[in-house]
Amino acid sequence: MSTGQAITVYVPRDSAALAVGAERVARTIAAQAAERGLEVNIVRNGSRGLFWLEPLVEVATPQGRIAYGPVDAADVPGLFEAGFLQGGAHALGLGLTDEIPFLKNQERLTFARMGIVDPLSLADYEAHEGYAGLRRALALPPAEVVQQVLDSGLRGRGGAAFPAGIKWKTVAGTTALQKHIVCNADEGDSGTFSDRMTMEGDPFVLIEGMTIAGLAVGATQGWIYVRSEYPHAIATLEAAVATARNAGYLGRDVMGSGRAFDLVVRKAAGAYVCGEETALLESLEGKRGIVRAKPPLPAIEGLFGQPTVINNVITLATVPIILARGADFYKHYGMGRSRGTLPFQLAGNIKQGGLVEKAFGLTLRELLFSFGGGSASGRPIKAVQVGGPLGAYLPESQWDLPLDYEAYAAVGAVVGHGGIVAHDDSADMSRLARYAMEFCAIESCGKCTPCRIGSTRGVEVIDRITLHRQQPAAHAQQVALLKDLCDTMLYGSLCAMGGMTPYPVMSALNHFPEDFGLTTPQREAA
Repeated sequence: MSTGQAITVYVPRDSAALAVGAERVARTIAAQAAERGLEVNIVRNGSRGLFWLEPLVEVATPQGRIAYGPVDAADVPGLFEAGFLQGGAHALGLGLTDEIPFLKNQERLTFARMGIVDPLSLADYEAHEGYAGLRRALALPPAEVVQQVLDSGLRGRGGAAFPAGIKWKTVAGTTALQKHIVCNADEGDSGTFSDRMTMEGDPFVLIEGMTIAGLAVGATQGWIYVRSEYPHAIATLEAAVATARNAGYLGRDVMGSGRAFDLVVRKAAGAYVCGEETALLESLEGKRGIVRAKPPLPAIEGLFGQPTVINNVITLATVPIILARGADFYKHYGMGRSRGTLPFQLAGNIKQGGLVEKAFGLTLRELLFSFGGGSASGRPIKAVQVGGPLGAYLPESQWDLPLDYEAYAAVGAVVGHGGIVAHDDSADMSRLARYAMEFCAIESCGKCTPCRIGSTRGVEVIDRITLHRQQPAAHAQQVALLKDLCDTMLYGSLCAMGGMTPYPVMSALNHFPEDFGLTTPQREAA
């Protein structure tokens, strides 16, 4: 019998949740409710980022949202029997969602709405501080909007960590009939998923951030370049863009201001190198994704030869809270020149994989154990790659460094996009080093010789190091050759594709020499 009052149940529509059966869970909940004569309002929210608990089902109660997970479709009848719609006790019960330590101990600024709102509900977005940043931006002179971003200390979250406000100021200072805002959503780094989560779980925050950027620098056209492997993100973005346009948040007259800004979504070319900003521009123009030489900088001559701001998803999605709450609020978080927060993404051999948004300054050890719970295998963690497939492998001796751009650069490592991939003590670091070289050989755009040829020779040299382990002279010769080759790639490559491939290779060689058949640690910088 119907109670006349629907109970709200949240089942994520995030790709990670869908991959483990969230769609079946949602359908089963609806069917069980109908069979029992219960009124249930199922909201398909974004993921909270606790991936080991997906599908994570939440129920709205007077005390707050109660979580259950990971829920399989077969668990649903038992949940109803246990009274989960009223927050009843069950083996899968996790209590109040906000009290789960993994979530409670975060500092969610950019991800404040993640998992809380219906991603495609504009009303939901507005009810949770949505478009407060754009309203403030419209009340300020464009130069002051740029200054707010400069003062906040926001640096590019895509990996290069270049100050966002400097890019904006450069584009704002140019004179051109057309300027562009390009969002680099070609998230290709291993162990990264924060961009995808944002596009699928809170798309309006990206749209708002790009609109603020456009109004600040005088750009009227925006482009979101999304990797082709993200069909759910593309569909969600396209729906959100249409909704924002229909509501007057995009188009010729943004919020009645008389100022124009509009967006289009473009599917990427399926090449890792197109995550590099100039290769991305080539691809957007319909050409093969090949790196451009600099200068000119994209801020001067970017898309179609016109001034262009290029930022990644998290950079642009962070802008609304900076404008809404002010630069002083945001720069209060973090340390040194690394201000604000970063969504760290835990992946690989980790017990509790997922997304952790924290201010810069915490340590890798805290992330691995306080949040990640150690390795999934139960074996000791041996090495952790930070910053994607071109990031260095960090041994335990470096896990207490503060996660800070400068602190990591000082030891030859990178924070990058915040991707963290853990490996236990069964990992062979020489094989991982070989994989890094092979990855570069496959993904190189081919424009420069150090990257194109160097990576191919790198695979061959590492194979010979393995082959000649029992021949000391030949072995030493190949190790020396690998170091020389990495030096050439580091300083001679046109972009970071070849220039950073030595980071994982040399860090593996330096910190784990025994995996290469060496008995003494290598002292060269990573």
